[in-house]
Amino acid sequence: MLTTFEKAALEAGKAIIAVLREGFPIAMKADASPVTVADEEAERIILAHLSRDYPDIPVVAEESVAAGNVPDISGRGFFLVDPLDGTREFVDGRQEFTVNIAYIENGAPVAGIVYAPALGLAFLGERGRAERLDVTEDFTIGARTAIAVREQPDDRLALASLRHNSPETGTFLADHAISKCTNIGSSLKFCLLAEGKADVYPRFTRTMEWDTAAGDAVLRAAGGSTVTLDGALLTYGKTGTAADFDFANPNFISWGGRKRVLEPA
Repeated sequence: MLTTFEKAALEAGKAIIAVLREGFPIAMKADASPVTVADEEAERIILAHLSRDYPDIPVVAEESVAAGNVPDISGRGFFLVDPLDGTREFVDGRQEFTVNIAYIENGAPVAGIVYAPALGLAFLGERGRAERLDVTEDFTIGARTAIAVREQPDDRLALASLRHNSPETGTFLADHAISKCTNIGSSLKFCLLAEGKADVYPRFTRTMEWDTAAGDAVLRAAGGSTVTLDGALLTYGKTGTAADFDFANPNFISWGGRKRVLEPA
């Protein structure tokens, strides 16, 4: 499955970079978030790969859902796809946007890839095995390096959303005596935790499952975890709830260390 993910993500990333170099118009979706031809072309490429190699597995993809195309995933494994996570970063000329593909089984992200084409980096995770991939300028894999989370140090580094920070984040950092915090866009936050470069990512503003599934898969494969505020593992495939939209995540905390919960300071 990861071989399919690699091929799909690399081809989608190549298409995204081509759009970036050529220039592109920007449209706004119903939720006031931007969408470009890069989002649409990347999703088309990814769906083609997944439907060819896994025709019986349903795919929940961001742009398809926005267009009203939502498959029945009840009682089944399924793919979650965000073809261009960090579209605002892409539009603003930042390099942190990513391609995200994940496979969900029994509510858990068991395989995933996060590819940052402008940075030449990709991260893979599957059932206890996580890797960082160095991607060459011609969109091939140059090197593979096994990665794992680091044990929680005394002086922890937190990560926060570049555009969606909140007062609750500051309260969390103060309660846990975390003085260092770096803001970064897209699902790369999960990957920095996974490769032992940071320790915790608290999120108290809206995310959708396709935003988090691939990065969460990489993080869990590297030894970390993502939990809701009551300490339960974050699950995927959340539909039919009266409290929120389908596939919406609650607030969560992603931990890079092997302890899922830390005592407040």
